[in-house]
Amino acid sequence: MSNKGLVHIYTGNGKGKTTAAMGLALRAAGWRKNVIIYQFLKPPSLELGERKAIGQATLSIKIEAVDIEWNMAKSFEDKIAVENARAKIEQICNQIKDEAKQKKYDIIVLDEIVFCLSKKLAQIEWIKDIIESKESSVELVLTGRGASDELVKLADIVTEMKEIKHPFNRNIKARKGIEY
Repeated sequence: MSNKGLVHIYTGNGKGKTTAAMGLALRAAGWRKNVIIYQFLKPPSLELGERKAIGQATLSIKIEAVDIEWNMAKSFEDKIAVENARAKIEQICNQIKDEAKQKKYDIIVLDEIVFCLSKKLAQIEWIKDIIESKESSVELVLTGRGASDELVKLADIVTEMKEIKHPFNRNIKARKGIEY
């Protein structure tokens, strides 16, 4: 069995990107691998089922909600909010680079970092630095809509979730325990 850590991307406009990353984290924890999940643009105040479950379980999974004041409907129009988000994301990416280099974790999940890249809240150079600096056995998982061709070229595994049909299109709201 290979010990090489690969780079995964879960992208696309369909449902399931974060869910796929959480499944991988759960599987890795089952084999006693140390996992950290960084969630971007999902502030600590946002109640999410995956955070609750990880907090209640005795798994080798740590979850970090990156503390950025962000409102998906309004913050892109607020230059100060955008600049604050960029600065915080850069700071966290530098921290992740150090953790990946030191192999502090076996699996590192960057939930919604692809979306941050697509919206210019993060820079591709920050992700390249993480990939190039990581200890060779560290597995890196990136999620979010809008993976660029440049990002895809950096990955070993790319999965696109494609929306065929979604209840949001029929005004069915997000459901606790299913979408969050």
